[in-house]
Formats: sequence, C-alpha cells, structure tokens
Amino acid sequence: MKEMNRSVSETELYDIAELFKIFGDSTRIRILFELFQRDEVSVGDIAEDLDMTVSAISHQLRILKSSKLIKSRREGKQALYSLDDDHVRTIIECGMEHIEER
Repeated sequence: MKEMNRSVSETELYDIAELFKIFGDSTRIRILFELFQRDEVSVGDIAEDLDMTVSAISHQLRILKSSKLIKSRREGKQALYSLDDDHVRTIIECGMEHIEER
C-alpha cells in the first residue's frame, strides 16, 4: 500500500471524512457491493436484487455518483451503473479483508 510521506491539509482530511461518510450508510454499501460483484447494473435490477423501490435506489445512486464512487452510461433509455474506478473496488476489498480478520 502507498505510504504517505507528506503532510495532509485540513481540507484533505475533511474530504476524506466526507468520503467515508458516504460508506457509512448500509443501503449505499449494499449498492456498491452489488456493483462490485457485477460489471454494470440498471436501477431496476439493483432495486429488485436489494428488494427496494426504484425511487429509493435512484436517490442513493445520485449521492454515490456525485461523490464520484460510481458512473453511469446510457444504453437506449436505460442507464447502467458501475463502480467509477479501481480505487472504489480497492476500498471495498480492503473493507472486506478487514472484517474477515476477526
């Protein structure tokens, strides 16, 4: 893992805290884990898999997208969602490794 050899500003620390707040919601974690396991998923499929409404999932997807944790692309009238990059995948993998150590 990359070592931090520099000082970190208060703004950066605040931004890191805000990022981890996004991970603090179980619904958002469920959505991220769903996207972790699959390449691309539609809102309807996520809602069905998590037994939630499309509206509730859409709300959480907006938060995840504005936090740059997920991205979307259009295929016809349907939006398909995926993890934004490998950093998000790594955060989820590290979280899983950490809880499996117990």
